[in-house]
Amino acid sequence: MNFSHIHDPELALLTPDDDVANPEVTILVPSLNEELTIGTFVDWCREGIAASGAAVEILIVDSSSDRTPEIARDRGARVLRTPKRGLGRAYIDAIPFVRGKFIIMGDADCTYDFRQIAPFIEAFRKGYDFVMGSRFKGSIEENAMPPLHRYFGTPLTTWILNRMFSSRFSDIHCGMRGISVDALLRMDLRSQGWEYASEMVLKSVHMELPTTEVPIHFLKDPEGRLSHMKRRGWMEPWRAGWRNLQAMFVYGFDFFLIWPGFLLLALGLIVMLPLLAGPMSIAGVRFSSNAMLFAMALAVLGQSMLVSAAIGRVIFDYSGHVQHRFERRLPYNATIWGSVIAVLAGVLLAVPLFDSYVGNGYVLPEIGVETNWAVFGLWLIITAFQIFISGLMIRALGVMLPVKKPTPPLAG
Repeated sequence: MNFSHIHDPELALLTPDDDVANPEVTILVPSLNEELTIGTFVDWCREGIAASGAAVEILIVDSSSDRTPEIARDRGARVLRTPKRGLGRAYIDAIPFVRGKFIIMGDADCTYDFRQIAPFIEAFRKGYDFVMGSRFKGSIEENAMPPLHRYFGTPLTTWILNRMFSSRFSDIHCGMRGISVDALLRMDLRSQGWEYASEMVLKSVHMELPTTEVPIHFLKDPEGRLSHMKRRGWMEPWRAGWRNLQAMFVYGFDFFLIWPGFLLLALGLIVMLPLLAGPMSIAGVRFSSNAMLFAMALAVLGQSMLVSAAIGRVIFDYSGHVQHRFERRLPYNATIWGSVIAVLAGVLLAVPLFDSYVGNGYVLPEIGVETNWAVFGLWLIITAFQIFISGLMIRALGVMLPVKKPTPPLAG
């Protein structure tokens, strides 16, 4: 047995006697106490490899306390021994040991049919960087998926993600998926647990990776095996679903900012601009300076949301195109001078109110059109400050964040 230690003393690699040389693809699968299924799983992988005709290695990331690693290695798989630190961490630990250009992920419990890996490899060779398996486009064996997951949880969270990101996934929780090593490294995934899978899907959308789906067969647990979800109790699916939603909200927070921000800004301006001419009545309802102040608050809140969304878009931009687009729309010199002009205009609009204040013995006069002008002037000053600072922050992010490698277009 070839037993090699690396820089992390907690990780150790076991290699089989008939190790694969120069693999094109790595089947990368974590396992935890799967001695009941691991032998069959590796056999399925080898059957799928033979059918694909590709050079493929099998890398099992194992944290078991049973005979899982020995069985996997004896059947021809590489085994990376790791501490029990979570699903996401298992994948992160394995990245330095992956030798293929592409990775196919899944579970070692024989619920995903790894005898059917050829469609993934064909998709990689067509130029796709991210290949999602879809149980709904393939087949789901009877009793393989609880009704709550099949008819409610997975469809609902998939629908939410597609609405938030304008994507077209049919099964975002499918554990069998493929990704190029280059894309995986650029993702810089951080999640340590179940939410790792959602982070991968969300970042694939942010990166605009060439993506496709392939139908897969989903099978029920082999006789005698209890899934990890069931081992953790009936609440675990709900906890996993909530963690997935948390990941969606974190990586898609701009969804909650852009359209509400536009709506609030537009509503604020619709009310403020007519009031520059003075108080007005509509259908017997009088609008004056109180309405002007309320409208200014709406506009400031709306544009603050838009500025935050713009900065978030830059942070989650893996192509560099978003930042360049903002920099073109906010040229440095033009932004500075535009902000200065807006501040001066805001100050000038406040002069009549200040003049009345001084002329009235330093007591504010009755509310009139001068107050509305001053409120609008204050909005101009706040807007100038926000645009100027956001332009600087976007440029600062370009300096501070790692250089981003553009996603190449899909071949053909």
